[in-house]
Amino acid sequence: MRLALTKADSVWEGLSAGEARPVLAADTVVAVDDRVLGKPRDVGEASEMLEQLSGRNHRVLTAVALRYRDRVLSRVECHGSEISRTTKEERIAYCETGEPMGKAGSYAIQGRGAVLVEHLMGATPPW
Repeated sequence: MRLALTKADSVWEGLSAGEARPVLAADTVVAVDDRVLGKPRDVGEASEMLEQLSGRNHRVLTAVALRYRDRVLSRVECHGSEISRTTKEERIAYCETGEPMGKAGSYAIQGRGAVLVEHLMGATPPW
């Protein structure tokens, strides 16, 4: 939640008084067991994250913050996901597409990463 609020505040503070408008910000993390997976720093870390998720259930948490003037609304959405069991070669091939970079947990369900997802639980994605 903290990063979504920080993003919203940062953008808000950069607006001039004449351009005041609502600011919407979000940030996502993936939680598996007692670990929180953010965005990978490099392809090696992306592959490691995908290995941790392979054949496992995990939670995807997205914090959203909406700021306008002195008012801030925020919430966290959570859904469960299960990644198919993947081979090292499959993980490397996916990482080589570049898609995992900048994605929490190293996969993008709205992109090529959708083929990795075995099952979704909870909130239905909007796509």
